[in-house]
Amino acid sequence: MAESVGVVKPQFHTLKEDFFFESGRVVSSITIAYETYGTLNEEKDNAILVCHALTGSAHAAGFNREDEQKPGWWDPMIGPGKAFDTDKYFVICSNFLGSCYGTTGPSSVDPQTKKRYGLKFPVVTVRDMVKLQKKLVDHLKIEKLYCVAGGSMGGMQALEWGATFPYATKSILHIAASAAITPMAIAFNAIAKVAIMKDPNWRGGDYYDDVMPIDGLAIARMAGHITYMSDESFHDKFGRRYATFEGIYDFKGLFEVENYLKYNGYKFTEYFDANTYLYVLKAMDIYDLSYGRNSLKDSLRLITPKTLFITFSSDFLFPPYQTEELVNLMKEIGHDPEWVNIESSYGHDAFLLEADTQTDIIKNFLASI
Repeated sequence: MAESVGVVKPQFHTLKEDFFFESGRVVSSITIAYETYGTLNEEKDNAILVCHALTGSAHAAGFNREDEQKPGWWDPMIGPGKAFDTDKYFVICSNFLGSCYGTTGPSSVDPQTKKRYGLKFPVVTVRDMVKLQKKLVDHLKIEKLYCVAGGSMGGMQALEWGATFPYATKSILHIAASAAITPMAIAFNAIAKVAIMKDPNWRGGDYYDDVMPIDGLAIARMAGHITYMSDESFHDKFGRRYATFEGIYDFKGLFEVENYLKYNGYKFTEYFDANTYLYVLKAMDIYDLSYGRNSLKDSLRLITPKTLFITFSSDFLFPPYQTEELVNLMKEIGHDPEWVNIESSYGHDAFLLEADTQTDIIKNFLASI
């Protein structure tokens, strides 16, 4: 079994200059939370930036404390001998802009008002996230990354890196993602946003000194969880089994799948912020690689780094046909992307669960750069 990177301390960098959002709004004193694994070599050419998904954090591998029970979110993939081999590479994972895990976002305190930003924080886009990541990479004095990699919304960030800063990375690794989400995905996100905003405790986002909108956030997360799995994984994990035989003929009884969604929905409210969830869903909804770049084909022309796409056959949230379109368009314009579609019953969560399957594919890709 491959080793863990061990205990890793979170790091923080605060910008000295103002940060200009894509919307035109400006915020000063933006702080970026990040972690690093492995060692940056003397040439500073072995750095890989890993971008996290919707509700992820900078804590991608190892443990923040000796007694921590659960490792970082991509621990099976980052470490000595793993897909992102820390014996070879210096891996960086930063918490993206607008999150609630250390990087400045709506739950942060505005230094001017001494109150939480709430909805006064500017709407964040994926391009804003990438722009802030580039500032961190510049702070670390890395001129060119070896690779930018990510799954789900992290894959969107990786793709955007390829278009916005093609000169600043040798390669792009785009996993279980797309250039824009489907109308079906926007529809599920709409349910989540309405659930939060209709919670009487939301109060227009100004709830930090009072009762949190726990019910709304829990329901929002339940809607999201449905999109992370597949029809097959729902059958395998739950079937039509009841959590209890009591209450079949009233409304107290729950199927196991109902119990699972409810438990995970309310568990989520213990560590995530409701406003942040609205912001990150908004960022995912409005992201479109082609925005302001004439067409999707023209935007893909900008991506000159070596590119690998990985998809999963049962992914409901980012179906493989979206990646197939990107690959075909890139080939039409003379690029040579690689694409691997992995057979998996896990649905969208496969990018977190299919570590063994992805490891050799990623190792071979990184070795070929």
